[in-house]
Amino acid sequence: MDDATQSGRTGLSIFLAGLQAGMMAVLLMLGWLGVSAVWQQHTFWTVANQMATLLHGGSAIVAGFGPYTASGIALYLVVYSLLGAVFAMAAPQRLTPLGTMLAGVLLAVGWYLLWFQALGQRLMPLLWLLHSERPMVFGHVLYGVMLARFPVYLKNHEAAATPVPAQSSSSPDPAS
Repeated sequence: MDDATQSGRTGLSIFLAGLQAGMMAVLLMLGWLGVSAVWQQHTFWTVANQMATLLHGGSAIVAGFGPYTASGIALYLVVYSLLGAVFAMAAPQRLTPLGTMLAGVLLAVGWYLLWFQALGQRLMPLLWLLHSERPMVFGHVLYGVMLARFPVYLKNHEAAATPVPAQSSSSPDPAS
């Protein structure tokens, strides 16, 4: 196999591992944000409804699971899964697990500042006004910590892609 094919497969494996890590991390983050919303006497789906305002405007803000809640969840899943893939592709392979975790947290908090603070005021004014800042920042820290698990998913992807050699049968042939 030539080097270009090998590096392409490795790049794809890294991308998929980051995508998987981002998906798992955003699910944990959404769970945390849902629980913290309930603690603040809102509905579990408040954060997803707020994100849905990006696509549907103020009509997405409803109590409970509304007609646009799924689009808010989908937006979180797509954006943050892709962010995980970008992180995995950009993270230096020589980082220690702690270094990878710190880089993930820095990326996640930086993304929060960009998405919710800088862009939020212009593109998503309802999201910017309605989101709870402290739980959201902590949720992004959790997300960043979980991004550091992408090497585990990478090992799983590479193990699944490695062909297993055929084993010979050591048991005697019953016909003999």
